[in-house]
This record gives sequence, C-alpha cells and structure tokens, in this order.
Amino acid sequence: MKVYEAVVKGLESAGVDTAFGGNGENIASLMLALKHSRKIRPIMTRHEQAASFMACGYAMYTNRLGVCFATVGPGAFNLFSGLAVALSDSYPVLALTGFVALDWRGRGAVNDTSGVNRTPDSQAMFAATTKGSYLITDVADTCDVLEEAVNLAFEGRPGPVHIHVPQNLTYRGVTVDDYHDVRVDVAQMRPDPEQVEVIAGVLADALRDRRRIVVLAGFGTIRSHAEAAVQRFVERFQIPLVTTMDGKGVIAETHPLAVGVFSESGHASAWKVFREADVVLAVGNSLNQHATFGLRKDLFDGKVLIQVNIAASELGKTYAPAHALVSDARLAVEAITEALEKKVGAVEPVDVVGQDYEARRIPRHPHAIHPGRLAQAIGRMLPERGVLLADAGAHLAWLGYYVDLEKGQNFRKTGTFGPMAAHVNGAIGVKLAQPDRTVVVGCGDGCYSLSGFELMTAVQNDVPVIWVIFNDDEYKLVKLYQVATYGESGLVDFQNPDFAAYAKACGADGHRVETLEEFEAAFETALTSGRPTVIDAKITRWALPHYSSSPKGVIPGIWEALEDRFRHG
Repeated sequence: MKVYEAVVKGLESAGVDTAFGGNGENIASLMLALKHSRKIRPIMTRHEQAASFMACGYAMYTNRLGVCFATVGPGAFNLFSGLAVALSDSYPVLALTGFVALDWRGRGAVNDTSGVNRTPDSQAMFAATTKGSYLITDVADTCDVLEEAVNLAFEGRPGPVHIHVPQNLTYRGVTVDDYHDVRVDVAQMRPDPEQVEVIAGVLADALRDRRRIVVLAGFGTIRSHAEAAVQRFVERFQIPLVTTMDGKGVIAETHPLAVGVFSESGHASAWKVFREADVVLAVGNSLNQHATFGLRKDLFDGKVLIQVNIAASELGKTYAPAHALVSDARLAVEAITEALEKKVGAVEPVDVVGQDYEARRIPRHPHAIHPGRLAQAIGRMLPERGVLLADAGAHLAWLGYYVDLEKGQNFRKTGTFGPMAAHVNGAIGVKLAQPDRTVVVGCGDGCYSLSGFELMTAVQNDVPVIWVIFNDDEYKLVKLYQVATYGESGLVDFQNPDFAAYAKACGADGHRVETLEEFEAAFETALTSGRPTVIDAKITRWALPHYSSSPKGVIPGIWEALEDRFRHG
C-alpha cells in the first residue's frame, strides 16, 4: 500500500467521509488515493484557505474530524487561517501537507520549507497553529502517526493537528507494509464529583438565601450537545439564562428564562440580569473579549464566579473563579443538576424580565433596507434546525441582536481568531457534514469579495448554501472604529460588482434586492430551490449596530468612553 493510500484508508476507518483541499504535484498521489476512495468525498477548492475553513465548518456541529490538505510550501501555508480558527474555536481538524524530499532539504528544491539554508520552517509554523504537528520520516510510522494525530485532535479541548508527508515517501517502490486501522479512543472529560458537590452546595445556599443566580452559556454547551441538560437545569431551579453570541440557541431564545445575548452588541435585558446577579455560573465559554466587554476588569466585582470549561488553561486566565470545574459542558451540567436536586426542593417560578424589555424598534429607511430588518426577516424565515452563520463584520452584530433562534437552530460567528470569509467558505463544510439542515450565511460585501469565488466549488459539488450579502460598499466596522477613535475615516469605501449577476455566471442562482419585500421573496425562493444562491441585499449606510462598551448600558458606555478619552488625551 502506498503512503497516501494508507492515510486515506486510515481516515476511512476513523469515519471520515469528506476531505477538502487544493491541487499540487507534491500531493498528487494523495489526490489519486482520494479519487479511488469509495468512502471519502474529495472537495477540491479554488484556494487552500477555503479548504481549511470548510474543514472547520464540517467539524463545527458534528463530532467528526474535519480534514483539509494542501501541497508543500505556499499551498500548505494557505491553511494557516483555518487552522487558527480551529485552534481558537475548538474544532477537531486534521491538515495533511506535502514536504520536500528529506535528502533535498536546504539544497534549493522548489517549495522547500525545511527551515534549512534560509527556507521557511513549516514545522515550527504548523506547531504554532495546531495542538500537534508531525513529520513522518519513516514510512513504517505512517499509521501510528495518523492514529496519534487523530486522537490528539479529539482529546480534551478539541483542536487542529497536522502531518507533513515528505515527497520521498511517495516514490515508486516505497510502501506501507504494517497498515492498521485508526483506533479513536478518547475519554470524555468527566467532572470531579467532589468539586461538583462543592458547586452544588454554593448554588443551594444561594437559592436558599434568595440570592440571584444567572447562567452564562457559551459555544461549549452547543459543542457538547448540552441543550437538553441546560434547559432542564434552568427550568428545574428557575435560573435565568444569558448566552454569549456563539451560545445563542442553546435553548430557544423565546423561552421565558432565556434573557438574551450577553456581549458588547447584546441585549439590554441580558446586561440587566447579569448586573443584578450575585452568582454567575459560566459554562462552556472562555470569557473572551466580546463576552466581557473588552476584558473589562470590574465585570465580576461583587459576584461569585463559577466557571466550567473543558480546558484547565481557560479557567482563571482573566477572571479568577471562586470555583472551577474542568469538564465537558453537558456532563458538568448533568452532574451539577443531579447533585443540586438532592439539596434543593421545589423552587418557585421566577418572573424574568425577558427580551421584550427592549422593543428593538427599527426606523424605516426609504431608499435601502435597514440591516436590522434584514436580520429579523432571516430569523423569522429560517427553517427548523436551520444554521445561520455570520462572518466577521457589522452584520454579525445585527444578526446576533435581531435574530431569535428556536429550539434546534444554531448561530455561529467566526470566533476568537475571527478572519473575514471564514464562514463564507466554512458554510460549505457545514452543509456537507449535515446535508439535511438549511445553511444560511450572513456576510458583508467585504467578506464575500475576499473569497466568494468558492461559489464555483459549491456549484460544482451541488452544495445548496444561501449567502445573504449585506451590501453597503464599505467596511462598516472599520469605519465605525476609525470615526469613534480618530474622528475621521479613510480607505474603507469600495465599488462592488453585481453579485447576483456574478452568481448566475457561476451557474448559481442570484438575486439583487433593494426592499425588504424583494428580499423575503428571494429568500423564500432560495429556501425551496435546493441550489447554491447569492442574495445581494442593498442596505443603508446610516444604521448603527447596537453596541455598548459597558454592561451598564449604551449611555453609560458612551460616558465611560468620553471620560477615558478626556483622562488620557
């Protein structure tokens, strides 16, 4: 068996059914091995960066390995953005790349990245963007290295791994004679029973003393499929729930105990409940920038913080928890519920001020669509179990604020690393992993312009994703930052093509809309067409997303910013 035939067969044994990649002579034999595979569908992208984003999308809501591949040198380096996303956002992803023949290192070979004689050091670079990077030097190690890498991707907090395959291992006559299937054997991160008892005791005392508790749920609750466990917990003990942007939808956002999104561009109702809380149970989130109002130092002052995370490294990195628990989110919530039930009897229903607290009224603009109304329409029309992805930009604030997810629906922004176009491309991976779910991408015109050419990949492979472009001919988020920080803006305007005409030229469906009624008609058509579709929606430039730098509210946030500016010049 040739080296890449062994790799492909090993991936098949690990349950992989899709792999995303780009072309290259150095990985030509991998491409042929994938061509002949009866279990893995190869998706050849126009750009390797898109392959890495698609692998992230494939792993996003499944417990399966996302796989991407690229040739040696420039092709391999194009995977870094997607691997950084997988690293920061906990996606199990495997990257396979070529490598110069070992006896050619530092001797002037094309695409040499051995780090010898002023060549880039890809081993160091991949080690810096993954949980582990491997260089196979002996063909007999192929299956052992593959098995170790796959298990590492799933172990603890999931993340990306990488394998270099040198060109000399693909030479004629070099074979893998000790093939074995990949055994995936990763133990779940179970909570420490003693610490669970301590946390349950703290919560029981708080309930008994009528101190206010709030649950702050992050993407870890979605990743671990803790939806039912979280709903049971908040209903049983009548505890209000707020979420990070990526925790949206862990329970239906119309649920009486779901109070909204807690972030800089979140809901005033969530801010209010958080401010009034005495105890915060943070589950499955890392308390990063957007969920902490820019790592605000006083966020947890006067509160008891209980933090649950699958990675010990995330506990206390910014805020010291009074109690911490290293565990898978679902297992932790189930264990805490069971322990707390033994300590607490019936709990009286609470009257939580929900999202109706803020009317979220939107003014009408006569000449273009208000992005808030566009977001509301998407949320209202999103089918059951639909997935709504937001790329990086102002549109994610509109979508996070105005879309209310129902049970079984999901929302995801581009996470902590947050590159533009990550979800423009990643959506294709999400759809291929879960073809029975509707996948919609809300993206800015800047994001789409970066890599919308992968629409041709969707057309070629019959992947019916819907892209909704929030089109205002500018980098809105950068412009707002420039004006707020420097009092002026610059180099943020650009001229767009007719995205609908472009879509049609690629063989997809395209719609250009300038009113909400036109959008709703086009979106309804896209939902029923079963075809890749681009909707070019012209939005007004004059709308500003909901935002505050303070959980005290928009006006206090403005005053704090002014005071800080006067204080520091």
